Amino acid sequence: MALDIVRLLELTSWRAFDVTGTGRVLAGSDESGSTQLVELADGASTRLTALSGAVTGRYLPGERAVVVQHDTDGDERGQLSLLRLDQPRPGPQRLPELCPLVRDPEHVHRLLDVLPGRIVYSTNRRNGVDFDVIVREVATGEEHVVYDQGGMVLEVAADGHRTALTVPGGPPMSDQLVVVDAGRVRTLTGREVAARHTNVRWLPGGSGLITTTNFERDRTGVARIDPRTGARTWLVTSDEHDLTGWLSPDGATLLVQTNDDGAGRLALHDATTGERRHEVRLPADGWCAFPLPQPVWSPDSRFIALTFTAPAVPGDVLLVDAATGECRPLTDSAAQLDGELPVQPTTHRVPTRDGERLPCFRYAPAQPDPELAGSAVLIVHGGPESQSVRGFNPIVQALVAQGHEVLVPNVRGSTGYGKRWYSADDGRNRLEAVADLADLHDWLPAIGLDPRRAALWGGSYGGYMVLAGLAFQPERWAAGVDIVGISSLVTFLQNTAPYRRAHREREYGSLVADADFLHEASPLTEVAAIAAPLFVLHGANDPRVPLSEAEQIAAAVRAKGLECELLVYPDEGHGLAKRANRLDAYPKALAFLARHLARR
Repeated sequence: MALDIVRLLELTSWRAFDVTGTGRVLAGSDESGSTQLVELADGASTRLTALSGAVTGRYLPGERAVVVQHDTDGDERGQLSLLRLDQPRPGPQRLPELCPLVRDPEHVHRLLDVLPGRIVYSTNRRNGVDFDVIVREVATGEEHVVYDQGGMVLEVAADGHRTALTVPGGPPMSDQLVVVDAGRVRTLTGREVAARHTNVRWLPGGSGLITTTNFERDRTGVARIDPRTGARTWLVTSDEHDLTGWLSPDGATLLVQTNDDGAGRLALHDATTGERRHEVRLPADGWCAFPLPQPVWSPDSRFIALTFTAPAVPGDVLLVDAATGECRPLTDSAAQLDGELPVQPTTHRVPTRDGERLPCFRYAPAQPDPELAGSAVLIVHGGPESQSVRGFNPIVQALVAQGHEVLVPNVRGSTGYGKRWYSADDGRNRLEAVADLADLHDWLPAIGLDPRRAALWGGSYGGYMVLAGLAFQPERWAAGVDIVGISSLVTFLQNTAPYRRAHREREYGSLVADADFLHEASPLTEVAAIAAPLFVLHGANDPRVPLSEAEQIAAAVRAKGLECELLVYPDEGHGLAKRANRLDAYPKALAFLARHLARR
């Protein structure tokens, strides 16, 4: 059976959210059509939730209980509930009862950490904009405000006495590392320092912090930080690759991922010296970190649970023995392919107008359809602070199976290639990333593709790139598919959720200081130049890119007499999270591209 879009979208994938010292894994499975919690133990899978939308969760340490984060139809106003796994399961579905823990449907709640008997979460319920950090006693409901100094808290690590957290800094893609001790707030990095600090964790006893950072470096590495002075000691670094580290709870071991052009190479290191101990052999060249759930350690530091994907692996849960590095799959998503082999990408560096070399994956059909042979679809990732990696993408595989060649670039602004590259599109350099699309188009004849039959596809910021390509380079593109994309940087910033506005202005520019450039760089401003047909998908509940962004570009393109199909899903937010909606939308989008990219 061919790998058509329907079959690809119906494949089940798994995600790892947490793991116990006995090897039980709290996982997510999308078998039902949206990601629901299951428990993997002793070769069996036990369903835990059956909500209408996607959920995530963590075990409550020391108890047979799970803290669940869920929202309503993709509105991203997360609510927290408790599942007691050791209680009777009444009802026909025999699922644990979902008990309210933190509920306020008008505001956002994000689970940040779990401690014995306590949870740490952030919420904007105080004023709808700023996020406070709260520690809540699960048994009594007693709450203690740890941090309420304003802004969007990015991540938190609590050791029971002190709390380390990161908040946005001044430059794009930067943050401040903050320690809160007995109510006293101490900032360890300056607001204007262009550096990231992620995966922050306390060493046992609070003697130091371990973090992934690119402070005064182009590439991220793993460092130990003195919580009193902010002094750094580098543990694991590379001059060629970005590294990411995850500290074991006992403070003895680091799991370190090397980002090798979108492939993850894993190894276990000594957390004191940084010395490499064991390689972790993954099943294939693939990926096991953001945008997937992060690797997670068991509380006793015995196991690591990973979410793994590769071009031929939809999504599996892997269990790593931290003592040996042995890696064991708990699921087998590739078995659903029945021996059909998805196309593997080749890697390229595309020359640009200014001498840069643009990273790009190329997926080529083994037996091109004669009518579609030579056509190209460029898929641009969202973010922009993200990266296209070596993972399974049903859209890519369906397009290739249909007969198109698919190019998946990491344009300026992408992570994974150092600070210089992800900063190259900041603020008034936004259109430099758009110009990368023209460089990719210029490259098509060099690999035997027809530049007259090339289309753009992208979601979120990638949707902005689709619209910008059509508006600023109208002579190059034959069609575009825009998914929850930004059509005007001005109206987007005006209408996005208030708690997100300041966060996004750091990347795109300020409505006050940069309104002229935001207007200039908006596809809607140049809509009169668009000459290609357009296909637009959007969720009615999108809190990030409001539905109005899709509605205004669709109306403007239709007013020109061009074909523009707009599909709006009332039970979705920022993207299509439900399989039923994907099964409705994506076959239509692929048919649209096949019609416009076929040989004339």
